[in-house]
Amino acid sequence: MTAVRLPVSPMLAKAVAGVPEPGAVPGGLVYEPKWDGFRAVVALGDGCEIGSRGSKMLTRYFPELVEAMTRLLPGPCVLDGEIVVRRGEAGRERLDWDALSQRIHPAASRIDTLSREWPASFVAFDLLSRGEESLLDVPFRERRAALEGLLDGVGAPVYLSRTTDDVEVARRWFVEFEGAGLDGVVAKPLDAVYSPGKRVMLKAKHHRTADVVVLGFRVHTSGRGVGSLLLGLYDDDGELQKVGGASAFTTARRLELVEELEPLVLRADDGSVEEAATERTRFSSGKDTSFVPLRPERVVEVRYDQMERSRFRHTVQVARWRDDREPRSCTFAQLEVPAAYDLGTVLA
Repeated sequence: MTAVRLPVSPMLAKAVAGVPEPGAVPGGLVYEPKWDGFRAVVALGDGCEIGSRGSKMLTRYFPELVEAMTRLLPGPCVLDGEIVVRRGEAGRERLDWDALSQRIHPAASRIDTLSREWPASFVAFDLLSRGEESLLDVPFRERRAALEGLLDGVGAPVYLSRTTDDVEVARRWFVEFEGAGLDGVVAKPLDAVYSPGKRVMLKAKHHRTADVVVLGFRVHTSGRGVGSLLLGLYDDDGELQKVGGASAFTTARRLELVEELEPLVLRADDGSVEEAATERTRFSSGKDTSFVPLRPERVVEVRYDQMERSRFRHTVQVARWRDDREPRSCTFAQLEVPAAYDLGTVLA
């Protein structure tokens, strides 16, 4: 058994505009890469259990991690970290969000296959308990030292997230590590105790803008107004490709958007709305994937953090409408592509 038991709501971070100076908080800061995988709390005691940020149990989806941690870790403990999947040849590895997301599958046979084809790794960055000793009320500087001791000599697929107290190094990481698929930099107060569910840490993430074409919209789950916009970009062949969606509108704005977009709705000869649906995934099982298609005549500027191949990694936010832009000018060429960086170097 361990002193801390699942479920645990992980400690969170609040967004800041850039990598903060060490003196931004009393006691100083230490910096870590911001991993973009599945946040997970791992409890090793009478067996091994893996809980998600939302306290959903992930244990069954990652049998290779359960086996590895049971074999490699020296004793009962509770770790906070990130589950990631690596892809690419040695020297050119990066995180693979698509492969990771496919690991959440209802079929045991598929889970077993994926655990061998796309094995996951666990990057540990905090220690909540060791043996019967809870470390929740211990400052981070001491938890980090204990974590380093615990993982000394432990190898793949369990990794210790690197740290630095040099803000200039952290700012270099912010730029370079994006090329390996990482999401930014996290700054952790050295004197902070572990506060489940509270935004104690600071995070600096990448933010960019792009002009995209509105392809359609989904009706809000309430049945009234626009829930999200479907977005696209033109590829080199002049074909319009779906790249993601934008949401988070107020109730008033959702209703306004329905009226604004009504003239663009594609309709059949009888006046009915043409049927359309997005591709189904394991996440959309049981959900309505239908949307109202629009003539691709309006352009919107959106804020985004990263691309995963040809799609936005996360849901984007609308910045402003760009009625001055021609839809055909909205191509993938406008997107900033970070220089490639080897994930193996980040994990070393």
